[in-house]
Amino acid sequence: MAEPAVLYGLRENIAVLTLNRPHRLNAINMEMLTQLVGRLDDARQDSAVSCAILTGTGRAFCSGEDLKETAAGKTLEAWEREVAGLQEVQRAVMRLGKPLIAAVRGYAVGGGCEFAMSCDIRIASDDARFGFPETAVGMTVTTAGTKLLSHLVGLGKAKELVFTGEFIDAEEAARIGLVNRVVPGDRLMDEAIAMAGKIAERSPLALRLSRTAIEEGLHSTFEQALELEAGQILECVQEGSYIEYAKKTAKGMGKGRR
Repeated sequence: MAEPAVLYGLRENIAVLTLNRPHRLNAINMEMLTQLVGRLDDARQDSAVSCAILTGTGRAFCSGEDLKETAAGKTLEAWEREVAGLQEVQRAVMRLGKPLIAAVRGYAVGGGCEFAMSCDIRIASDDARFGFPETAVGMTVTTAGTKLLSHLVGLGKAKELVFTGEFIDAEEAARIGLVNRVVPGDRLMDEAIAMAGKIAERSPLALRLSRTAIEEGLHSTFEQALELEAGQILECVQEGSYIEYAKKTAKGMGKGRR
């Protein structure tokens, strides 16, 4: 029986989704896209999951389009299915409703870089490499990467990276804001789990609403942002769990003063 293209595991209340085609540096195919959407929906539907991590098996996070399959030729219908699958991954991330951390080692290029950018936070190992080789192979960015990249690194740098196809290392990715932090390779998953654990201690409702507010704020007016935030805080109050979280936080701060 063939190994799944995407593995799914739980570390207490943290879901770990692992791209699993290491023999192809976790290159993208339809099987991976279908399974990734399914595993993201599993994490969304599991009320016990408060945070998720996306990573890759072996030496790479994801090397993008499987160029071996591409070079062999695919029908227009096959391309249409793949584009729809790629874009459905982005939609699945958007509807996840929970923070998603990318733990990136090795190559995260093309569609693989887009998968990482779709996540809320990116932690990279010191051997990570990022880039967009699409123009070199006569193709274009597909999974809202043009929008995400511009938000993360600015318009000018986004155009430079896409137009030139230049790969950058982890330190440069951190310098321009493409990743949040860089860690030694042997510490990558430990660091991702630690951050996910810290996030998972927070209110699931507050996390979901805050994620929405930050994303909506990218294209909202100040008045729209104020209206959204007012509705969200009142939703927290009505839900009521904030009282227990406030007590726990106050107790922790009290210990810190001693």
